[in-house]
Amino acid sequence: MTGELARYFPTDERLTLGSHRFTAEAIVAFARQFDPQRFHVDPEAAKKSVFGGLCASGWHTTAVWMKKNLEHRPVEEARWREAGLAAPTFGPSPGFRNLKWTRPVYAGDDIVFFLTVTGGRALSSRPGWHLLEHVGEAETADGKPAMRFESAVLVQLP
Repeated sequence: MTGELARYFPTDERLTLGSHRFTAEAIVAFARQFDPQRFHVDPEAAKKSVFGGLCASGWHTTAVWMKKNLEHRPVEEARWREAGLAAPTFGPSPGFRNLKWTRPVYAGDDIVFFLTVTGGRALSSRPGWHLLEHVGEAETADGKPAMRFESAVLVQLP
């Protein structure tokens, strides 16, 4: 990773983005709109499913990761200000790879979300922009993995 990009985004530093409690009401509301499978929308049917209880859609878990990532941005902006750095501009993501939901997230679970920058490079096709690579993760409160993916985002340094 280039020196300037590394000043903003240290590699292999696992950032805690925050935690979220998944309630039965929120699980059902999300699933009704986006993933209406019986084990996400019907607590009684969920008990009889392979999961044994109402659990969040993996997409719900992933969407909360994104929300926590954006809510954490002011923390990073404060760190950059302290270091005398102006905040970079974030662009779109070209996508993600290897998304895995490794453990069900049940109603009542507190899930902790993380981001680890793994690398980055300047984009020759877009001068001034960089491709920042990272890993997104979610764990149960007792540290058991629940979700993991690899992704990237476009970043323009000031």
